[in-house]
Amino acid sequence: MTATTQAAPRLPFDRPNVLEIAPLYRVLRREAPLTRVTTPAGDPAWLVTAYAEARQIFGDRRFGRSHPVPRQASRVSHAAVLDGPSGDYETEEHDHTRMRRLLVPAFSAPRMRRLAGRIEELTGQCLDDMQAARDARPGAPVNLHELLAFPLPVLVICELLGVPYADRGHFRGLSERVGRIDGGADAQAAMAEFRAYTAGLAAAKRREPGPDVISDLVAAQAQDPTFTEDELARLCAGLLFAGHETTSTRIDLGVLLLLADPGRRDRLAADLDAEVQPTVEEILRISAPGGLGLLRYAHDDVEVGGVTIARGEAVIISANSANRDETVFAEPDAFDPHRRPNPHLAFGYGGHVCIGASLARTELRTVFPALLRRFPGLRLAVGVDDIEVRANRLTGGVDEVPVTW
Repeated sequence: MTATTQAAPRLPFDRPNVLEIAPLYRVLRREAPLTRVTTPAGDPAWLVTAYAEARQIFGDRRFGRSHPVPRQASRVSHAAVLDGPSGDYETEEHDHTRMRRLLVPAFSAPRMRRLAGRIEELTGQCLDDMQAARDARPGAPVNLHELLAFPLPVLVICELLGVPYADRGHFRGLSERVGRIDGGADAQAAMAEFRAYTAGLAAAKRREPGPDVISDLVAAQAQDPTFTEDELARLCAGLLFAGHETTSTRIDLGVLLLLADPGRRDRLAADLDAEVQPTVEEILRISAPGGLGLLRYAHDDVEVGGVTIARGEAVIISANSANRDETVFAEPDAFDPHRRPNPHLAFGYGGHVCIGASLARTELRTVFPALLRRFPGLRLAVGVDDIEVRANRLTGGVDEVPVTW
């Protein structure tokens, strides 16, 4: 390791609490929006903290998830996802285009609108479970993460993909192991199990297809000989992992943001129909799940913000920091659902914008109104500073949101 790498700040940075990001990000946005850092794996990378540079890299096809020489690539962590390069350098753009073509219909806004009624039903079931937990132990806090924020996205993604909900314990355990920053060999073993599991799901759909995304992918594979079994299993595992982990975290953080200041909760509750959409967008902007950021590799020498990123170098884009850029968002650390415009980067930008954005928005726009209608007196049972961030997980987040009402 070079002296430059040794001197570079090491990710992840310390943060004051679950609702704030590390103060160092503000300094870097002002003084060095592209700066050298050391990853948790001990390798060098560029960290992008400012909005303009983040959006430029998101939209520039000269950055990708693959690497020209994978064995020489910087590693980000010892997890089994987003740990290093993925995909084929020669075919990445083609493969990405094909994947989007396959998945856009499954995650389209019209399909999400059709799914909205079912999401309302599933949310109601989770709220029933919260009430039952409180009735079973009157006066004791209820862990909203365990009874709503985690199970709801799992129920939804299982229904959408065609995954048995009874398997949730199995793939929850695999997801936790896969996403550990320090997971190492165990994370890789869990990923192998995860892919074997989704390969088994695909095989079952070949025998008995259903009205679900995995069945759609299996049908598409039958028409495309280049769409391999391994690629199908990897794609399904990625959808299952991302489809519940990220939305679960946003529900947790959204609840924490709303309840940390009862005035926020009350303003939303006073006019749920009008306020929910802008409130969700502000939650997406300001909530900071933790984790490291989104990984890209330069496929050519590229100048960004006056800095030349050399071909093959790793770039970590901190959307959490970019979404608090003072040059784009007035009073960026303030929770303001009425800010206009609100061009946050929570789902990325450009051709690689998150395929599940419509699904996540549908879930979030459903869950917060339902929660406040059911439990109008909802409040935190502990202080925000008492809630621990999962610093060892790629997706960050929390394990507990103790509430009462």
